[in-house]
Amino acid sequence: MEDCLAKKMEIMVSEAEKRTGRNAMNIQETYTAYLIETRAVESQSEGQCAPVDSLWRRYSEFELLRNYLSVTYPHIVVPPLPEKRADFVWHKLSADNMDPDFVERRRIGLENFLLRVASHPVLCQDKIFYAFLTQEGGWKEMVNETGFQLKADSRLKALNATFRVKNPDKRFTELKHYSDELQSVISHLLRVRARVADRLYGVYKVHGNYGRVFSEWSAIEKEMGDGLQSAGHHMDVYAASIDDILEEEEHYADQLKEYLFYAEALRAVCRKHELMQYDLEMAAQDLTSKKQQCEELATGTVRTFSLKGMTSKLFGQETPEQREAKIKVLEEQIQEGEEQLKSKNLEGRDFVKSAWADIERFKEQKNHDLKEALISYAVMQISMCKKGIQVWTNAKECFSKM
Repeated sequence: MEDCLAKKMEIMVSEAEKRTGRNAMNIQETYTAYLIETRAVESQSEGQCAPVDSLWRRYSEFELLRNYLSVTYPHIVVPPLPEKRADFVWHKLSADNMDPDFVERRRIGLENFLLRVASHPVLCQDKIFYAFLTQEGGWKEMVNETGFQLKADSRLKALNATFRVKNPDKRFTELKHYSDELQSVISHLLRVRARVADRLYGVYKVHGNYGRVFSEWSAIEKEMGDGLQSAGHHMDVYAASIDDILEEEEHYADQLKEYLFYAEALRAVCRKHELMQYDLEMAAQDLTSKKQQCEELATGTVRTFSLKGMTSKLFGQETPEQREAKIKVLEEQIQEGEEQLKSKNLEGRDFVKSAWADIERFKEQKNHDLKEALISYAVMQISMCKKGIQVWTNAKECFSKM
């Protein structure tokens, strides 16, 4: 971890800017660009102020980077991007992806994504990632030149492997089930939080009616007027405070959403393992079939029904020369198949070892992050309740002085 990029470079997504331009189809579109600023840490420790390098990136470029990382490092739980469009919002929040508050939260999320990658022991060393941070022009061409799209597995192939793999690894099956459950639990938690935010907003704003009523009442009272006016002021402040409170709550909701999307990253690792296991099983099956064919040709016996066997009965047996030629071809294919099977077995073992090491790293990170987020959320709720108690304590003092 000492060698990770996050230790050597400060990385910030400092601004978001609304822009208009033409897309690949020559259609005018409005989009948001994000300013990435980087600064070397080493020169700062020597007492010098390092210059800040900066460049602009669109959200689609962040998506391209993550797709590249996911395909290139299939054994890694690649950090997710923040949502492209707002989800699990309560009624006062806009679902518009151009809404300034949403763009600001996404800016924070994109910075978090870059810091996650820069802190990862493997991903931080990737040259394409480094170029993303430091090289504005020609970066897309550099990514496409890697040919990563050709390595990407189709969804249909992955689905086929899921249903046809015969000997799935129990650990990955359980992990896939866990990721489904994690996504479900966090989704429910976010929905509950959105409903609570809606109700809370209404309760706080209704307190503004106390302020208005106390203010009107104070106008017709001489001895009690000042106390009622002051109490009304406290109620108005209380009613207005909910906007800042719920804005802070969104920060904790976004932390939960990150792990909602991490669940899909976990599933991606499981799907890749299923594909590799399926390919291994198909290679083993093909090798067994060729060995059987070779044995049948060598002994002249057919153990199972085959089209070749029927053809031999109908049109006569092959000549010894033809049989020898076929046996030779099959023996070459068997040797090649055994080498491929050995290679696939080795590749599978390496994948499992690397994937499980990264999954363990992810689990530690997840436990730490979610614990911190939930504790901070609870502290915020306690603080909010204390403010409510303080408002009514102040109102009580106002009434006492009447």
